Formats: sequence, C-alpha cells, structure tokens
Amino acid sequence: MKIEQIYTKCLAQGSYYIESEGEVAVIDPLRETFPYIDRAKSDGATIKYIFETHFHADFVSGHLDLSKSTGSKIVFGPEANPSFAFHSAVDGEVFKIGALTITVIHTPGHTMESSCYLLKDSKGKQLALFTGDTLFIGDVGRPDLAQKSADMTKEDLAGILFDSLRTKLLPLDDELIVYPGHGAGSACGKNMSKETFSTLGEQKKNNYAFDSKLTKSNFVSQLIDGLLPPPGYFGLNVALNKSGYDNIDEVITRGLTPLNLDTFKSFAADKQVLILDTRSVRDFAEGHIQGSLFVGLEGQFAPWVGAVIPDINQKLVLVTPVGKEEETVIRLSRVGYDQVIGYLDGGIQEWLINNENIESVNRINVTDLLNLDISSTKIIDVRKPGEYEASHINDALLLPLDFIKDNINEYPNTPFILHCAGGYRSMIAASILKRNGIHDITDVIGGFNAIPENAEITSTFVCPNGG
Repeated sequence: MKIEQIYTKCLAQGSYYIESEGEVAVIDPLRETFPYIDRAKSDGATIKYIFETHFHADFVSGHLDLSKSTGSKIVFGPEANPSFAFHSAVDGEVFKIGALTITVIHTPGHTMESSCYLLKDSKGKQLALFTGDTLFIGDVGRPDLAQKSADMTKEDLAGILFDSLRTKLLPLDDELIVYPGHGAGSACGKNMSKETFSTLGEQKKNNYAFDSKLTKSNFVSQLIDGLLPPPGYFGLNVALNKSGYDNIDEVITRGLTPLNLDTFKSFAADKQVLILDTRSVRDFAEGHIQGSLFVGLEGQFAPWVGAVIPDINQKLVLVTPVGKEEETVIRLSRVGYDQVIGYLDGGIQEWLINNENIESVNRINVTDLLNLDISSTKIIDVRKPGEYEASHINDALLLPLDFIKDNINEYPNTPFILHCAGGYRSMIAASILKRNGIHDITDVIGGFNAIPENAEITSTFVCPNGG
C-alpha cells in the first residue's frame, strides 16, 4: 500500500496518489499528468479511478487528460454536473482499490458537490480522510466560491457546511489522518495551517469549526467575516473544470515555441499580446523590456498570474530564466493560462546583446529607508489588510496588490516608495504601475520583513484589553 501526497507550494495544493495491489486512485490531480502516470509505471500499477472532491476554483485539474491517457474513471460526489463523461457517486458509495476501499462522504457547504473520501484497509479500519476544501488543517473552506445560485447565499452554504462537519466528519475515528486540498497560502480559506496533514482528533481539539460550544449562527458569522473577494480567475477555472480544456501536451508544445528577436518584437508590438517576465525580482528590477508584466517563478507564481491578468485567454509571450521555459508554461497551465505564443529564445541576453532599450526599477535597501524623513515621504504598502493591521510603516498608505486594478488611480502622481513583505509583490505592483505610465517608483529591497523590529518608523497593532 502507498499513500503519497503530491504538494505544490505555488498553489498550496495537495493532490494524492494511492496504490494497492497494482491498482491506483488519484485524488484532485494537477493539470500535468506525468507525476501520476510515471508513479503508476514505476509501481507496475494501473490508474483505476480519479476522484474529484469538487469543482476547483484555484486551479485546473488534470482529470480529463489523465482519464483519456489511462482509461481511468472520473468520479465526483453527488450534485456534480460536468459536461463530460463521469461517474456520479452517491453518498456512502464504496470503491475498491486493490485491498483498500474508498467511501464517498458527501459534505456540501464549500460547494454543493463537495465530497470527502474515506480510505479503509481490508479489515475496515479507517486510515485516511481526503477532505478537499471541506476541512483544512486549522480551518474550513470558504462558502463563497460555488457557482452563483439565485436561491443559495454564502450564508446558506456556510450553514450547510456546519451540518456536514457535525454529522459527517465529527463521528469518524480520531486516529484518521486528514489530508486536505490546501495549506497556508491558498485563497480557498482564511487561516490555514502551514502543516499539510494532521489527524482528525487534533482537528476536533484545535480547529474552531469543531468547537462544541459553537452554534450554527456563530459559525456562519465567523466563517464569512473578513473574507476578501476571491481572485477573478476563480470562476473561470471552475468553468474549465466543468466543461473541459485543451490537452496539456498541446498547450506545452505550443508554449515552447522559441521566438527569435524579430519575431518576438513583432508580437510584443501587438497590443493584444502581453509580455510576461518570470525572472527574479532583482533581474527584473535591473533591466526589463518596456511594457513587461513581472510575475516571478520564485514566488506564488500561478495565483498571482491569476490575480493580475484578468483574462485567461490573454495571449502571452514569455521572458524567462534560460532553461525555465517549460516550467513557466506548465505553471501557467495550472490556472488555465494556455495562450502562450512562445518565449524569447536566449532570454533577456538576446535582447541586450542587440542593444535594445530596457527599463529598470529604482530600489533602496532598508538602511537607506531608515535614514529618510518618513513623515515627508509617500509610502505605499501593497500587502494584505491583515498584514498591514498587524504592523506597518507610520503613515503608509495601504493599497493591496490583490485589488490594484481597482485602486490604481489612488497612487500619487509624485515620487513614492513601494513595499510589500519581502519584495515579490511590490515588484509585481511596480511592473503594473509602469505599464500604466507611473514611473516615479522606488522599491524597498527585502520589503517590510527587512525592517528591524525595534525600528521607530513602524506601528504595531495592540489588541484592546491586552488580549
């Protein structure tokens, strides 16, 4: 028997590979299929089932391509209605994988089709629970990502989720290992742990959602309080997961077209085409092609692409670190950005050796920042509201990167300093601002986290009553 969590840090997403006696089940697979096919080949096993916990909003699942290439059956829980062939499981239905069984537990609330999968051994012992976005470590799934329904509000879904947790999951064995769909960093919840698995017993003790004193109304209030609007691409990914998408091999082949300088320039001149630069923060700051959008591979690449490029059908040409072209195309495809025309062959060096013009972003280190007169300096903080509330530079203006499309007109038309927590998000913001004609920007190297704790230029939130 083998249970393997395949965790993708960029998406903070866990998919699962389960093998027993030559038969395999895959739960919530990534868009690219080779991790599962290669494992099954190595194990001398056959992929029998692909279980989906729900219609994912934050990534495009690989269920269709994996099913076509292996002949495996796609399984959803009750109330799913995709446009492709699948098995609609009923609550409590049991599937056999070698000596193991997988039982469907319908747990609506995050979405109405959301289901968990209970793994048991040949003697019926409960081994593991794959919870998707129903139950996270330390949190539960947000109830506002389901496709809009005129007669179903997020409050309604939160109440349904409360019942699912109490009636379906609470009675299960404490020793069960809980394998969730996401961990810290995902936008599918608010306060997920950095841990990627736990036991159900630990969650019963420490996850607020299982607090025996918590009423349904209080649970609903806590769950929906402070929810930020979901990224714009979430609904588009749900649609792809329900209706289908281009074959991943075709997407990769198309995106890996090397473009010589002249061809690249011709595409770059097209207003319908966007230059996406995926190099490091430092390299982009030192020199980039005018009009480029920066989203570096070194951070949470795919979610930020989804957050700042509103249309998944946007045509893209890439400037990547040399050797990272395929990685870039694959990671874009995970969130449905399949329209990559190709990449600049030879990378930025090809642009530079031909004496083409470049732009840069001015940067200062924290020592220089501390020597400034902060009271007379315009500082923009692009972190999330919760980060700002915890601690921020005195008099800094909060303009979160997540909502830059809405708040871009609030940026000053005079020179200002820009920062985030570590320098990644602020460089994304800088590239967007420059694309919109705002150039008097100075970025803080290392961001807020580089400022010493005892620095007098920051204010720290103090909880009332000493709490």
